[in-house]
Amino acid sequence: MATTTTTTTAPIPSFIAVPADSDFPPENIPFGVISSTHDASPRPATIVGDHVIDIRALALAGLFTGPLLGPVAAKVFSEPTLNAFMALSRPAWREARTTIQSLLHPSSPLATNPDLRKKAVIPRADTRNHLPAAIGDYTDFYASKEHATNVGVMFRGKDNALQPNWVHLPVGYHGRASSVVVSGTDIRRPCGLLQDFATKSVSYGACAKLDYELEMAFFVGVGNKLGEPIDIEKADEHIFGMVLMNDWSARDIQAFEYVPLGPFLGKNFGTVISPWIVTLDALESFRVPQPPQEPTPAKYLRDAHSLADAYDIHLTATVQPKDSNKEYTISKTNFKYMYWTFKQMLAHHTVNGCNMQPGDLCGSGTISGPDVTSVGSLLEASTNGKAPLAIGDGLTRSFFADGDTVRIRGHAEGTVGERRVRVGFGVCESGIVPAAPRS
Repeated sequence: MATTTTTTTAPIPSFIAVPADSDFPPENIPFGVISSTHDASPRPATIVGDHVIDIRALALAGLFTGPLLGPVAAKVFSEPTLNAFMALSRPAWREARTTIQSLLHPSSPLATNPDLRKKAVIPRADTRNHLPAAIGDYTDFYASKEHATNVGVMFRGKDNALQPNWVHLPVGYHGRASSVVVSGTDIRRPCGLLQDFATKSVSYGACAKLDYELEMAFFVGVGNKLGEPIDIEKADEHIFGMVLMNDWSARDIQAFEYVPLGPFLGKNFGTVISPWIVTLDALESFRVPQPPQEPTPAKYLRDAHSLADAYDIHLTATVQPKDSNKEYTISKTNFKYMYWTFKQMLAHHTVNGCNMQPGDLCGSGTISGPDVTSVGSLLEASTNGKAPLAIGDGLTRSFFADGDTVRIRGHAEGTVGERRVRVGFGVCESGIVPAAPRS
């Protein structure tokens, strides 16, 4: 595990007890949307340890008094999504985060007001997560060189593994925003047209090669006007934060349909994200240099003032088979392996003048590392089903079975003074339910 030293050494006092291995210490303060047992209305929240903090309750109590949020907090934090908050500015996001951290102090107006504490500090078990934003558009990239190479070798051979454009730009395509769902949502096995490539016969049926894609994604905060690109040196000011993502894939449906326009039904039936958006400020201490890029990218993809635009985030994927209480690890990888960074993806997405909006979602593409234990899909791990992956206890997977539950977890961890700080994302989880009955 890499050790990262942060610039802030003093611990943040908290009246809320935080387990040592929690993804959500006071140093994190991610943003999400919840409802609760006693209030079914969705509203903005954060999480500390095993308790959720109702940000709407804080705002209505007048606890956001800073110059940026003071005049607008009650309005933006009474919305059922984070879009209005995302649209403000990075300084406003910082003001919210630091205000909440200050309210964790044992002598704060929150800690010392029993009635407000009862209303605003809710046991996690009494809450339900919702999509954190209304997602207007969703774009998925293909930014891992290891993944692109593995897949290219599989289908085109070693000499033609990467398409000529791949090392010049972050390849991406437009996904389906309406089928992006929050962690805990089951995904139905899709159906479509399948081809037997030996006989060339085509038939309708349920996907037999259902796969996951271990990804991360970022939410756009402040957008840009149509026709005005986002400069890469300012890209961080437009990225609200990151989540974990599983972009489910029907490999056999995709194989038949994708020429000439790319993925369609093989990719638009379900994309699952973790519920808590972790800010770039919470991850600042875990920035690391990205892999070398050769050839040198075009000028609009280079930030001359930043040498560390990747993030050291440990990622794990597991599968829990139906009727089992055991999870089996199927991948351990790291976000730092990504060839193209989120900043480069956003700069490329807008270089033609495309306008991004608050709440837009951009996925990294499958994150794969240097060896078979760190690949982010079963397509790679099983060589497209030719070599089933042994997951343990005599079980194998070429692709997923009905009843399987797939979980992706991620965290960054580093040294702060003489203590360890863990900033995590929680879990991105979904199960597979059988295909819909066919008439």
